[in-house]
Amino acid sequence: MKHTRPEITNELIDQIKQLIIDNPEWHRTKLSTELCMLWDWKSPHGALKDMSCRDLLCALDKAGKIQLPAPGKNVSSNTNRRIIHMDHRTEHIDCGMEDIRPLNIRVVESGAELAEFKSLIDQYHYLGYRTVGENMKYMVYSKTGVPLACLLFGSAAWSCRDRDAYIGWSREQRSARLYLLTNNTRFIIFEWIRVPNLASHILGLVARRLSPDWEAKYGHCIHALETFVEQPRFRGSCYRAANWIRVGRTAGRGRNDIKHLHALPEKDVYLLPLTRRWRESLLY
Repeated sequence: MKHTRPEITNELIDQIKQLIIDNPEWHRTKLSTELCMLWDWKSPHGALKDMSCRDLLCALDKAGKIQLPAPGKNVSSNTNRRIIHMDHRTEHIDCGMEDIRPLNIRVVESGAELAEFKSLIDQYHYLGYRTVGENMKYMVYSKTGVPLACLLFGSAAWSCRDRDAYIGWSREQRSARLYLLTNNTRFIIFEWIRVPNLASHILGLVARRLSPDWEAKYGHCIHALETFVEQPRFRGSCYRAANWIRVGRTAGRGRNDIKHLHALPEKDVYLLPLTRRWRESLLY
């Protein structure tokens, strides 16, 4: 069973093209599902990684390598579903940590809390809401139940030069063990919350519980966290205060920039080991 993205080769691209030619009635969801089954591309708990496959297909289509069928009218992917912006509390909180602790950190799964989570991130995070692959969502509340923050963890970047060098990964090791790393893709404390040291405190609390939560949901643990802090928009102070390690800087490309044409802002790369022998766990 494969947990990571198949290697993009000319043979793989030809295989996708032939499948599209042979099945002109297939929509994109059907195509990604069939490819996952063909490649045995599944999560550790056995679910098809069709969303990750769809991201790969869209990247190949954008790069001119394949031509996907037109999107259907009833597209259900996260990137195309309209997020409803909900009304919410915006009362200013300006106090010390002692006034809001103990914090209540909840895993967000479904229903009204998920709708609120998506709404808040989409409104207040500069990148909006988007998930890729396996993911974990957290809402943070004060001791009285006031929402304070949202965190979203998703699939680790397929390739990052400085991160990979710091871990010591070969291409083959990274391909086999990437699923044991997760990326903190979104972290936002709402603009009406003013509590010194809150961000680093939340990061510490979440780091202590994330691997058990991930194993309960997906059947495998996580050995390290990564995040990318855009420069000069942010300084990364809360990550450093929470003992994350700056290991380098990105090359200014996105996860699906196959042709190296789409420049992005450079970002500082941070890692947080979760286990004592984390590097060995990612290498072997």
